[in-house]
Amino acid sequence: MTPDIVVVPHTHWDREWYLPFQRFRLGLVRMLDEVLDTMVADPGYRFTMDGQLAALEDYLELRPERLPAVRRLVAEGRFAAGPWLILADEFLCSGETLIRNLEYGMRGAAELGGAMRVGYLPDQFGHCAQMPQILRQAGLEHACLWRGVPASVDRDAFAWVGADGTAVRTQYLPGGYDNAVALFSGPPEALADRLAAFTETLRPWHPTGPLLAMYGGDHSAPAAGITAAGLRIATLHDYVTAQDPSVTGLPAVHGELRSHARANILPGVLSARIPAKQAMARAERVVTRYAEPLSALWLPGDTAAAKLLDMAWRRLIACSGHDSITGCGADETAQQVAARIAEAEQIGQAVVDMVSASLAGRASRDALVVVNPSPFPRTALVLADLPESRAALSAPDGGRVPSQRLELAPTLLDETVMDDLTQLLGRIHERELFGQEIVSWSADGDVFTIVVGRHATPGYDYAGLRAAVLDGAAARPGPWRVRTCAEPVVTVAAQVTVAPFGRTVLTSTPASEPAPAPDSPGWARPAEGTLDNGLLRVTVAPDGTLSLFADGAEAHGVGRVVDGGDAG
Repeated sequence: MTPDIVVVPHTHWDREWYLPFQRFRLGLVRMLDEVLDTMVADPGYRFTMDGQLAALEDYLELRPERLPAVRRLVAEGRFAAGPWLILADEFLCSGETLIRNLEYGMRGAAELGGAMRVGYLPDQFGHCAQMPQILRQAGLEHACLWRGVPASVDRDAFAWVGADGTAVRTQYLPGGYDNAVALFSGPPEALADRLAAFTETLRPWHPTGPLLAMYGGDHSAPAAGITAAGLRIATLHDYVTAQDPSVTGLPAVHGELRSHARANILPGVLSARIPAKQAMARAERVVTRYAEPLSALWLPGDTAAAKLLDMAWRRLIACSGHDSITGCGADETAQQVAARIAEAEQIGQAVVDMVSASLAGRASRDALVVVNPSPFPRTALVLADLPESRAALSAPDGGRVPSQRLELAPTLLDETVMDDLTQLLGRIHERELFGQEIVSWSADGDVFTIVVGRHATPGYDYAGLRAAVLDGAAARPGPWRVRTCAEPVVTVAAQVTVAPFGRTVLTSTPASEPAPAPDSPGWARPAEGTLDNGLLRVTVAPDGTLSLFADGAEAHGVGRVVDGGDAG
């Protein structure tokens, strides 16, 4: 009598781990070549590609001629692809990265013929409390996993209740995603004994109905010819979706799955290669908080921005892998992950630059555009370098923006000795010099001075500059000291309020009262041991502590250092 067992041939494929991605991919090509050849030759064979689409995309990039066969097998339900793009670590990437991961995987698998309708999470190092909600919102009624299940679960199915109360039927894999990896090893005459042993082990977890035998392991192809054993062969999709999706009567587990009772969840990965994790968070912030919302608001329909964002997301998702951002791989792998994260951040910043350039191009040359990428109003300090003659800011309604002058920027940008003054003409490109625009020039003795500004006024005449240089060179052979000076620029801190997802355009205007220079009438030097900028006064006490005074409030003893014994 054939045991009541459903065999799911599969592989678990880490895209990068103890070997870097490209070296692992060569093994992937060999493995999938073997699997696809087996499926073409044996119509009864089924295969599950680990719940992630990226490995299949990696294969097809090198074997594009196999695409028609893959599409046919996926459409026939014999090859289970997706629903994830990558098997991500759920605690070391943002929630938005997890959602995009699932979105990219389901969309890509649909283009091949359909995504596996199971939230397969075979090897993640614990699971976040929002995962049931994410799966349900994507239309998936089942989860399937191994690590993190608590000891209170005594059967192979339970109701996983997420942080918002969403529940999803979850298929637990007792013994792991490779619980039947040795089922077809050894002599064929011993298969009956191995089936009996497997049934004895798994039947307490699943008292009635067919048992799920996960036949596969890490980076390997299941053997061909297993259909001759007379067992039922299926994809994970076939087995899991045949179960009643209702959670009625199932034991409930709430929130995160981070128990070590059934399997190690490798918590050490949370503190491995911390700089990579910090870089990942920075890159995600650039893309999700700035690049994407700003491009949606101010560059709608821009195909270049959309393509760049797609590239950034694919790199972030690839880095979220459970053997990538975790930092548990070889140094070569960590280097690749770090480079991919850096590129994602750079791409996101490039999109921000595109938005900035577009908004600046719509404003006048003396304007400052301030954008709020948040879904709530924000008031913040904005630093702006303004010409000293126009060191104040006006709002669109004409009102003065609260601001404070901080410091003057240095004006001497360069001083060079030239034996021949005409060499200067080779430095000038139209009106540009040192990244700024030429404003004026003058010759005095052996010094030729050029003044540049960020936004020069109209009326520039290259012919006039050229004539001045040639006249100077003719009148005095050299040597000449050539100075490049910037217009006096003052850094101003302005308090600006911007509406949610909004922008405001500020205009630089002449200050009503120029700031007095030190030691001039109207300027008072603070007392010794005091700093005062008109908003905050800080005094230093004899014991080295600080007293702060602002808006009628006082704080004393700030910065006190205490040296005491160790309390243990």
